[in-house]
Amino acid sequence: MGISGQEIIVILIIVLILFGADKLPEIARTMGKGMREVKKATDEIKKEFEESTEDIRKDLNDVADTVRKDINDVTDSVKKDFTEAASPVSDGINDIARDINNEVK
Repeated sequence: MGISGQEIIVILIIVLILFGADKLPEIARTMGKGMREVKKATDEIKKEFEESTEDIRKDLNDVADTVRKDINDVTDSVKKDFTEAASPVSDGINDIARDINNEVK
């Protein structure tokens, strides 16, 4: 909290003067109870935040997996199409090279 020991003592003396020694335990109980409620509420908010971000992370992973699959499908399709289109060209080049080799011999 950033409060030093001296500051706490000063606060306790002021509370003791304002409320008296007989009210001090009751005030301490009330403050403790309030702090527990605040901690409980904070923990619940953290839990809800974690659960909602977990759902978002899962959704993002699902989208990323789908995009990866689509990219792989497109890449495979392009490779296949390129190979099919390049095959006749490659065959023609091989034929020309073979003809040139036969003429040179």
